[in-house]
Amino acid sequence: MVEEVIPILRVENAAVAVAWYERLGFAQQWEHRFEPGFPAFVEVARSGVRLFLSEHTGDARPDTLLYLRVHDVDAVADEFGLRAEQMPWGAREFEVRDPDGNRLRVSTPGE
Repeated sequence: MVEEVIPILRVENAAVAVAWYERLGFAQQWEHRFEPGFPAFVEVARSGVRLFLSEHTGDARPDTLLYLRVHDVDAVADEFGLRAEQMPWGAREFEVRDPDGNRLRVSTPGE
């Protein structure tokens, strides 16, 4: 087992959130509900990065900020009609909000 931290993000509608995170290159791994019609708890993954998306009230709060490093920030920014900016510390990055107000700062490190 590899030790890791997996952020949990609060989402209103897991299906909508999964579709949005797929635009960032994530894919749904699994979904759990205690019973049909109950809130969903979903895992999405991209390479070695995993996120939990939860419809459960109280699991997390909107307006969380995640920093996501990717190989090609420009390709990801294009998916959202945005442009990555060159930062003084060498990285290229942009910030986007998911449908639930969670913020993602997406970056490719400088060389």
